[in-house]
Amino acid sequence: MQQIADYEIIQPLGEGSQGQFWLAKTPARLEVPDTVVALKTLTYAASDADFARLTDHLRLYASIDSPNLVRLYDLGQQGSLLYIAGEYLEAGSLAQPARPLSRVDVLRSLAGAALGAHALHEVGIPHRSIRPGNVLLGEPGPKLGDVGLSQLLSPGQTITGASKVNAIEYLSPELIQGQQASRASDIWALGATLHKALTGLSLYPDLPTDSLVAALRHILNERPVLGDALRNPERRIIESAVAADPADRPATALSVAGEIAAEADHQSEKAAT
Repeated sequence: MQQIADYEIIQPLGEGSQGQFWLAKTPARLEVPDTVVALKTLTYAASDADFARLTDHLRLYASIDSPNLVRLYDLGQQGSLLYIAGEYLEAGSLAQPARPLSRVDVLRSLAGAALGAHALHEVGIPHRSIRPGNVLLGEPGPKLGDVGLSQLLSPGQTITGASKVNAIEYLSPELIQGQQASRASDIWALGATLHKALTGLSLYPDLPTDSLVAALRHILNERPVLGDALRNPERRIIESAVAADPADRPATALSVAGEIAAEADHQSEKAAT
């Protein structure tokens, strides 16, 4: 693929939630300082109503003044291909960092992602797709990217990005049961993401990988198992975030961000003494 609309493709960047990412040259018409953008493409023949709904959603997202959200620049459609252009961060993500990360780095990255999630929640948008690959690393700090879009394109769909078993572990049980995405489901995903980033392990060590249906059933019938490598404060934060009852989780992602940041500060101070 060499060209998408007026975007000249430089190289593929991998898969995101429900689509592919490409590094592309920034068209002059965007009038932004970035010379390159991350271009997300989704194969979807959107109706006029679908496109209008998506445009309204992304316009609201783009209006949020948060340093912890990836900036969005453009939305368009070429045939059956939807494309979304946004900020490109060279430092990678928690899933694929460009450099080795310390434990404090991981904590600070998740604290930033939680702040980004809170900014979305405050205008009524659940992210729907929080996972290590969507916690992006950059200057001056981490950013949450790749907001889940499939529910907007297919109203009523609640399990977003679940076509791959490796995405299932970040879905809260109530989402799998058919409830709508919410603050609480994003907070669950923050806990699952923090656990994976700190331990390298899934909350479900015996999660089936050969069947999507079996994986979904496993999550509904099993409780999360936290890794032994967690420090006690980290364990408490994650246990609270992935509580089975959404009402038992922290009320806001802002409070989660505060707890994670406090633990990062504590570990940083301890390492310095």
